[in-house]
Amino acid sequence: MLILNAFEVRQALPMAEVIDVMKQAYAAFSAGRAEVPQRTRLPVPPHEATTLCMPAYVQDPQGDSLAVKVVSVFPHNPARSLPLIHAAVLVLEASSGKPLALLEGGSLTAIRTGAAAGAATDLLARPDSRVAAIFGAGIQGRTQLQAICATRPVRTVWIYDSQPERAQAFIAEMAGIDLIPEDLRLAQNPRQAVENADIICSATTSLTPVFEDAHLNAGVHINGVGSYTPEMQEISAQTVSRARVVVDSRSACLAEAGDLIQPLRAGLISPQHIHSEIGEIVLGLKAGRANPDQVTFFKSVGLAVQDAAAARLAMENALRMGLGQRVDL
Repeated sequence: MLILNAFEVRQALPMAEVIDVMKQAYAAFSAGRAEVPQRTRLPVPPHEATTLCMPAYVQDPQGDSLAVKVVSVFPHNPARSLPLIHAAVLVLEASSGKPLALLEGGSLTAIRTGAAAGAATDLLARPDSRVAAIFGAGIQGRTQLQAICATRPVRTVWIYDSQPERAQAFIAEMAGIDLIPEDLRLAQNPRQAVENADIICSATTSLTPVFEDAHLNAGVHINGVGSYTPEMQEISAQTVSRARVVVDSRSACLAEAGDLIQPLRAGLISPQHIHSEIGEIVLGLKAGRANPDQVTFFKSVGLAVQDAAAARLAMENALRMGLGQRVDL
């Protein structure tokens, strides 16, 4: 079995390739070519944490994917100088169930989540988008930035975090890397971050909206990947109610995403307000953006098909590149 650590996973998952693989995975999901049981949640009450088990089987012309991810989200970890998320992904041979690889899952999760926003940005953001805003200066914010810069020629990025020192460290680390512009700016408040933004990415654990609807630029595209429980809400109900809403999974988002559940409970939207799954847009079954002034909102709670597809890509690239260690079972 092949073992890949975090550094090797990052080497084996170039963002542009992962964005393409995410589109394929979403298409397979929306076309009914994937088996994705509802994720199993194991609460860890003393630490206000959750451990999730996420299996998936994906049928794809380029090769089937079968994998299981175990991911733990411990919200108090950053205060202990530990990652918010720990995870591992077990890749199985789709034809036999044989274990093939074990991958460090925190890096894979961050990359595939960023790539999901990259795929949505490519399908929904205006082609002339040049200014972006990132909310949340953690690992997820970093991959969100990499992904949107892989799909649009972004020139200026505003970074906002409730802890300004984290945003400053983010800027020092990320400015000028690969396709990321040198012009990364510290936003003093949420309004400064969004009022001129063409693309917004929010990857926080906030229980309340991180910016006001009134401050949004016309035609903005928003990626919301942080709220994954009914109690969490990054994007305001006012924004959701006037946006074209695209999701990774209708059923998962209606069960888990506070960004949608709270406006539903308030009677501001109905389930029919969801325009489409992103896979339906990839398949050509639904249209993306309708006009340049439309606000578009991609809401993702994360699907196991993303992990399975990204893990297969990482394993194949690692074997080609000679990465990782092999152990006999």
